[in-house]
Amino acid sequence: MSTVYDEAAGDRAVRAMVGRLSEVDGVVAVALGGSRARGAHRPDSDWDLGVYYRGAVDVGALTALAAELTGGPVAVAGPGGWGPWVNGGAWLRVGGVPVDWILRDLDRVERVWEGCREGRYEVGVQAGHPLGFWSPAYPGEVALGRVLSDPSGALTALKEAAGRYPPALRAALTAASWEAEFSVAAADRSVGSGDTLHGALCLARAFGVLTQSLYAHHGVWCLNEKGALAGAAALPDTPADFAGRVTRALTGLDRDAVRLADAVVREVRALWT
Repeated sequence: MSTVYDEAAGDRAVRAMVGRLSEVDGVVAVALGGSRARGAHRPDSDWDLGVYYRGAVDVGALTALAAELTGGPVAVAGPGGWGPWVNGGAWLRVGGVPVDWILRDLDRVERVWEGCREGRYEVGVQAGHPLGFWSPAYPGEVALGRVLSDPSGALTALKEAAGRYPPALRAALTAASWEAEFSVAAADRSVGSGDTLHGALCLARAFGVLTQSLYAHHGVWCLNEKGALAGAAALPDTPADFAGRVTRALTGLDRDAVRLADAVVREVRALWT
């Protein structure tokens, strides 16, 4: 039996939740992210709430609030509980509405933004991000999100600033596409020797890096790997049949696949080299 979701009820529940979250010690802003912020959601899509804090956040108060809202115990991961980049949070279901809390250290987000403005970024190991967590996702989330609560105005100011993609970051991420050629060359050796795992990882890495570079070339924030291939394929300068050729290369995993990957990488890199 299918579940019927009441969009208006979900909106009311989330807005009430935002008010309560804003009262928790350490929380300085709350923003809506994901497909709902972009207006690309389905009726049953999660509500992704970025819970921005400074200093220490009262995890005990968040845990108590989650239990009150859901009517039962909820595990709330404090800062670092989910890894070094996806900082922590909780998965809730309130009145049938799925809501994700995602903790974000606003001081760190602002530092990452300053680095992006200067063309500096990091790629960190993070569960759920097979390509790694690319630090520009932090300001990208703010730029593409919808601020719901921000008494100090700091998150709103960052959103306005990050609405302009930094030219220095564009230059840095397109220059980083050299790694795609390197990875394809490594895949060629692995496929030739029958090392399927290494070959597959090298090709996936090559296309992941290339996708990041394509987003940067167009001045568009790339938040994570999910949907990134289709998103890159839809960008105006992206070569024809980009997604189709990437898919064929990743599913082929033979010498023909490597040759196809090499051609795709060279064609894309020719946009800026």
